Amino acid sequence: MLPQEIIRKKRDGKGLSAEEIAHVVRGITDGSLSEGQVAAFAMAVFFRDMELEERVALTLALARSGVTLDWSDLDLPGPVIDKHSSGGVGDKVSLMLAPIVAACGGFVPMISGRGLGHTGGTLDKLDSITGYETQPDVATFRKVVREVGCAIIGQTDDLAPADRRLYGVRDVTATVESIPLIVGSILSKKIAAGLDGLVMDVKCGSGAFCDSEPMARDLARSIVAVAHRAGLPIVALVTDMDRVLGRNVGNALEMAEVVAYLKGEGRRDPRLHEVVMALAGEMLALGGLAPSVAAGSARAEAALADGRAAEKFARMVAALGGPGDFVDHVDRYLPRAPVVKPCLAERGGYIAGMDARQVGIAVVTLGGGRRHADDAIDPSVGLTDVIDAGARIQPGEALCVVHAANEADADSAIAAIRAAVRIGDARPDARSVVMARIVQ
Repeated sequence: MLPQEIIRKKRDGKGLSAEEIAHVVRGITDGSLSEGQVAAFAMAVFFRDMELEERVALTLALARSGVTLDWSDLDLPGPVIDKHSSGGVGDKVSLMLAPIVAACGGFVPMISGRGLGHTGGTLDKLDSITGYETQPDVATFRKVVREVGCAIIGQTDDLAPADRRLYGVRDVTATVESIPLIVGSILSKKIAAGLDGLVMDVKCGSGAFCDSEPMARDLARSIVAVAHRAGLPIVALVTDMDRVLGRNVGNALEMAEVVAYLKGEGRRDPRLHEVVMALAGEMLALGGLAPSVAAGSARAEAALADGRAAEKFARMVAALGGPGDFVDHVDRYLPRAPVVKPCLAERGGYIAGMDARQVGIAVVTLGGGRRHADDAIDPSVGLTDVIDAGARIQPGEALCVVHAANEADADSAIAAIRAAVRIGDARPDARSVVMARIVQ
C-alpha cells in the first residue's frame, strides 16, 4: 500500500479499512512516512472525519505501536484507574487527582501530554520541578506506581510511539480540534497503560478544544463508544471551560497552586474543587473503591483533609527524581519570572465572562507554551490571581497579575487580558461546572 493513496482516499471522503489505518500508523512509527505525509493524513482526517469503525482501528493501531503494560504480575491490592482531560486553560486537575485517588487505595499510572495550542500540558507543569523525570523507563514507571500508588509521566519510546509523533505534528499544523485524532491520542495511551478503568473529563467552552456543548458531547460519546469497543470501562464528564480553571495559569505558577490545594492552603476556586471531587468520586466508584460516586467524593475529601493526598504527591515527586522536600518548600524550587506586574481593570462592574482561549494564547505569547513543536518553554511566566466570572471589580483593581520575562512582554499580555475579559453592569447567571455525565 502506498501512503499517498491512503491519504488521497481519506482526502476524498472515503472510509479507510483497518489494514490501511494500520499501514499509516506503522509508517508514523518507523519513520517511513515523512513529516509532510503525517501532516497531510492529519489534515485529511480533520476535514473528512472518521466513522466509529475507523476511530476504533486508529486507536488500537496507535496503542499497539508500542508495548502494552500489564499490571497483573504485581498483585496490586487495588484497581488500576486513571483520568484524562481534553485540555483547558488553567487545568491542573490531574496533578491533584492522581495523589488523591492513590491515597484512597487506587493505583494511577497516568500518561499525560504536553501543551497543545492554547492549552497547557501536565508534563510542561511537571518539568518546572527540578529533577522530575517525566519520561522514565517502563520499569521505573511500574515501580513508582506499585510503591507510591501514582506516577504521572509522558509517553516513553515504548508506549504508543506513533501517537507521540502524531501529537507533535497536530500541535503545529492546526489539526488539534479533530475528534477522531483526539480520541485516538487519548485512548491509545490509556489502552497501552493497561487500565482497569478510565474517567474522562471533556472540557467545554472558549478555553477548550470543544468550544460548544454539542461538540463536547460528541467527543465524550465518541470516547466512550471507542473505549467500550476496546474493552475499557469508562465514564465521561463534560465540564465547563468557558473561563480559567483555578486562579493561576502557567507551568510553575500552576504547580504552586496544586501544592497549596493539596496542603489545604489555597482552595480559593470552588469550581476547581468541584471538578476534582466529581472526578475523584467517579474514579473511586468505577474502581470499586466506593459504593457510589457520592461516597467516593467523600473519601476523596477525607484524603485531602488528613494530609494523605499531599503525602502521596510528595512521594511521587521524590520517587521520580524531584526534591524530597518539594511540597514543604515549593517556593525554593520553582522558577520565578523577573517581571511581575498587575493587569488593572479600566472600568468597574461585574466580570461578565472571558475569552479563555485568548487568555491561554496570552500565556503562550509570554513563553509559557509552544508556537513550534521544538520550542523551549519558560516555566516561570504566566498569570496569578485571575479574577473569576461574577466577581465585582472597581476601576484600577487587578484582573490578574502577569509574570513575564520582560516589561514589553508583560505590557502585551496586559493588553491581551483586558481585551479577553468582559466587564458588564449585571452579575452573570451562575453556571454548573459539571455539565453532563456520559456512560454509553
